[in-house]
This record gives sequence, structure tokens and C-alpha cells, in this order.
Amino acid sequence: MREIVFDTETTGLDPREDRVIELGCVELENRFPTGRSLHRFINPEGRSVHPDAQAVHGISNTDLADKPVFSGIADEFLEFIDGAKLVAHNANFDIGFINAEFARLGLPMVDPALVVDTLAIARRKHPMGPNSLDALCRRYGIDNSRRTKHGALLDAELLAEVYIELAGGKQATFGLETAADKPAEERQNTTAPVVLPARPRPLPPRLTPAEQDNHAAMVAAIGDNALWLRRKQDNAESNTKAESA
Repeated sequence: MREIVFDTETTGLDPREDRVIELGCVELENRFPTGRSLHRFINPEGRSVHPDAQAVHGISNTDLADKPVFSGIADEFLEFIDGAKLVAHNANFDIGFINAEFARLGLPMVDPALVVDTLAIARRKHPMGPNSLDALCRRYGIDNSRRTKHGALLDAELLAEVYIELAGGKQATFGLETAADKPAEERQNTTAPVVLPARPRPLPPRLTPAEQDNHAAMVAAIGDNALWLRRKQDNAESNTKAESA
């Protein structure tokens, strides 16, 4: 399974008016880094970098003056992501900008089915948050000390590590890989599950005799509608059916 973890930096927040000025991508294969990456700075074609955006990523119009425009790197980007899922943090933002750039060039938009949003995954896994990239790096012990400013490639590299942890850590494939994902010869050679023998003697009860007597008195006080009595009756009926089968 091939995935591209990516991040963008932009001139501002509105994809209809603002432009992508930095693109960073990291390739994963079966949720392990392959070492392949793509990093490009992009000339915004006359669009000025908003001061608030520059305060976040530190990229100025002067830095971008000699860089290629998006149309100059679009084919390279499309080739790099071809056939892969796209992984981003708060993916709606990054995909919105990528789709806006594609639309200006008359290219098809990114298929939403190919997009993985790590922010949505983090919110499900850690509903109490916080779930920013920095917060997730701290949660998983990932060194983000180089991240004094936002940068597309650095953020993509950090997010790749976070994504692997969100998926279960370095051994994620052991838990997430299904039989259907394996080659036929591996499925045929799968070792049968180990069947443990029954315990020769049941464990002693954890309740003291006095606690058991108190519980029985409470059940008797509830009467015939006590859930414990219903459960006991259901078990007795199940055993009777099993014996008669």
C-alpha cells in the first residue's frame, strides 16, 4: 500500500485567491518510509504573501521570485502521487488548495476517496485533544525541535511519523494486515491458531462467603425481576438444550 504524506504552505487562507508556495511530500510503503520525497517552492504568480502567513512559515515574496510557478511542477507532483493515497493533517485545507491549483490548469480534482485526514483520526483516537501536529509529536515522543517555523517538507516528515503512530506504531502492519492483504502462498502457509487446554481446576472465588451471602440477600430483595436470576435461568435453559442436542 503506497501513501504520500504531504503538506503545503500558502500565501493566505483562501484557496480561491491565495496560492500554494511550498509543497512537501514523503512516500510511505505499507506505512514505512521509503526515503523518497518531493519538495518544491513555488512562485505565487503575483499574489503577495500575507503578513500573517509569513509569520507562520517565514517565506517571503523575495524568497519565491526565482521559483517555478505551479504549472511548472504540476506534472512532477502528479507523477509522484500517482496511484497513492494522500495523507494530510486537516486535509480539507491542503486538498482545497491543491484542487484550486489543479482547477486553474484544467486538471481533475483529487478523488476524496484517496484522502486520509490525520486530524480526523487523531480526534477519534484522542477525543480530549489537543491534536495539533506539535501536540501529537509530544504525545508520541517525536522530536519536533527543528520546527521553529512551519515548513512543508519538515511538517510532512513529522506527520509521517505521527501517522505511523496513529495507525498503531512501528509494528502497525502486524495488527492491521488482513489475510486478504497477504500473497496466496502466505495465506496457504498460515499457522493454525494455538488452542489452550481448559483449566484443570477453576480459580477460587474472589468474594468472601459473607460477600456472597450479602449479594444473595440483595437479589432476593429485588425479587423475580432481578437480572441475576434471569441470567441464571437463561444459562440453565442453554445447558438443557445442549444436553438434549
